[in-house]
Amino acid sequence: MKIAGVLDVALDRSVVLGYTNIGSRARRLWWPADPPPDAMAGKRVVVTGATAGIGRAMAASFARLGAAVHLLGRDEAKAERCAGEIRAAVPGAQVTEEHCDVADLDAVRAWADNLAGRVDAVRGLVHNAGVMPKERGETAQGHEIQFATHVLGPHLMTESLLGLLRAAGDAAVVFMSSGGMYTAPLKRWSADELESRGDAPADYDGVRVYARTKRMQVVLAQAWARRLATTGVRVYSAHPGWVETPGVAEALPGFRRLTRPLLRDATDGADTPVWLVATRPDSGRGGFWHDRALRPTTFGWQRGTDAHAVAAFLDAVCQITGTASDSSEFRRA
Repeated sequence: MKIAGVLDVALDRSVVLGYTNIGSRARRLWWPADPPPDAMAGKRVVVTGATAGIGRAMAASFARLGAAVHLLGRDEAKAERCAGEIRAAVPGAQVTEEHCDVADLDAVRAWADNLAGRVDAVRGLVHNAGVMPKERGETAQGHEIQFATHVLGPHLMTESLLGLLRAAGDAAVVFMSSGGMYTAPLKRWSADELESRGDAPADYDGVRVYARTKRMQVVLAQAWARRLATTGVRVYSAHPGWVETPGVAEALPGFRRLTRPLLRDATDGADTPVWLVATRPDSGRGGFWHDRALRPTTFGWQRGTDAHAVAAFLDAVCQITGTASDSSEFRRA
């Protein structure tokens, strides 16, 4: 086990070896056991961004474990088709297609209220929906699309489904982040900076904004873990490694051409979040996971996140979403 631990750390620090299919193939030799085949039987899971790539693979994996899966997508026809395909592929699968644009805060509130009228509890919630546009766009409420999709929508959805999560007694929430978040430490951003406002259109860097909002997800997961520490709800953040998905092909074609033989498939990328929901390992106050193991949230030469920057960020998110007057609930020890 000691040798495995050294190898695991070496893979992680190398990035290329750890994030590619080389890393997952090696780590399968020592990582924790798979959940039992019926681990999610009788339990309900919501997966956002579930009509393609990693999200679709998660939905199928949860269905194979016996879960009642709510497959959520912003394209209603696509969600219906994907749900039908999983039902056809997995005998006895319980899959319900859901229509909601996670970036639209009004849509999130309406959908969450509707779900609460249909189900009694939610055992798992995976915030997987993601976008990486080349140009800046805004939601119906005027928020930058990546900030809304990766941060505001997931935060509001967690708040809106909190009663259902607590009712499950042993729920898990996973924020799907990215290893790219290491390049974007959290700072004290102004409102315009949070919304990527003020720059000329040509200065908008979708990759940079993606990394920044993925760092925000890790910080937000830690805050939710602190808030829910005394409840039955565990909160995690995770990253899937480098995965062959339609999103990568569209947003990062050059990266895909260079790394394609080493990219993980979608089921490989979905493994850790599914395992987290099914097994609920102890994660402290919101750990960051990859390949079924806790990972550091900063590189060795990076400073820890500034507490004042965290507080300012949480205040802004709570105020924008109308979920609290300040972030005091998230800063409780």
